[in-house]
Amino acid sequence: MQNKIRKLSRLLFLCFKYCLWQVGIVKRTEQKHVFVGGMQRSGTNMLMDILEKSLETDVYHERDPRAFDNYQMRDLSVIDKLSDKSKAPVFIIKALCELQDLSDLMKHYQPAKTLWIVRDYNDVVASMMKSFGNMEKQVLRILHKNSTEWLGRGMTESTRSLLTPLAQPGMGNTSAAAMQWYFRNVLFFDQQFEQNQQVMLISYEDLVKQPEIQVQKICRFLEIGFQPRMIKDIFASSINRRKPPEIDASTRELCDRLQLKFKHLLSA
Repeated sequence: MQNKIRKLSRLLFLCFKYCLWQVGIVKRTEQKHVFVGGMQRSGTNMLMDILEKSLETDVYHERDPRAFDNYQMRDLSVIDKLSDKSKAPVFIIKALCELQDLSDLMKHYQPAKTLWIVRDYNDVVASMMKSFGNMEKQVLRILHKNSTEWLGRGMTESTRSLLTPLAQPGMGNTSAAAMQWYFRNVLFFDQQFEQNQQVMLISYEDLVKQPEIQVQKICRFLEIGFQPRMIKDIFASSINRRKPPEIDASTRELCDRLQLKFKHLLSA
């Protein structure tokens, strides 16, 4: 029943937003574009839900068939039409499968910004183990059979040469999931986003522990108004909820180094 009430409440709010745009109470002048990225199971859905609660945003989730096909963004000509049609001041779309394309997407949709959320790899791996079950097969296909599936797109030769010796049959899904966390998140630095003022790095842990402070920062970055309703359904109960997964020592060392890099950037 509670789930049905939440869904109905969301639909009513979206209708209310649409009406405000149509009558010009919330006006679009120069439309801004925002991409939400990050590794799967890192809080991207939560972040999209937060942003959707703003009156100024038109938000396209990866489950939206207008903009996505099997969780992958449709051709840019389709996204262009959705953007042109939208009367909202800020057009927001998820780009989980398109992390490797974010630099090009931001150039295409200027003015554009990106929110990249990162979560402790131990919790990501634990969550993936609960939700998925084919990580080892995926990693072996990508690193040893040159699979073209979205998960491995954009991987540099440096990353590939680093991970290929570690990706062996029998390594297990936990180590494979940690590798996925590594090669998807390292794309942040491959695209030099640490130097890009139009990209904001968000800590999942900080967001759920300090929702008001962090969401206000996000709103300032996007130049939209903060509303208390945006933080209504944020909970910190998912942090360290499960014991650390068993991950190959070499893979864990790589993840630890990358995670430390993110932490230094977040604390700067």
